[in-house]
Amino acid sequence: MKKGIRTVGVVLFAGISAMLLFGENGNAYIDPSVMTYMIQAIAGIVIAAGAAIGIYFRRAKKKINETLNIDENRNKEVESDDILVKTETEEKKD
Repeated sequence: MKKGIRTVGVVLFAGISAMLLFGENGNAYIDPSVMTYMIQAIAGIVIAAGAAIGIYFRRAKKKINETLNIDENRNKEVESDDILVKTETEEKKD
């Protein structure tokens, strides 16, 4: 499996490198709406990077808290998870 993924990566890298090295210069018009796509792509990258940083920050914080024996939930109140269900006889009494 790893060998197949590595092969695909090498082929993609070689293909993109060949396009960049041996491609012809194109004198083309860039549509102004392309800037909107670029802004969206940059915003997507920033949001994804922020989410990844947030995930790794939480993991690091949890690891540090476990190492230092710090309990985040020490002073929090916890409600019970009891679910009360009335039976038919109890409903008739009410």
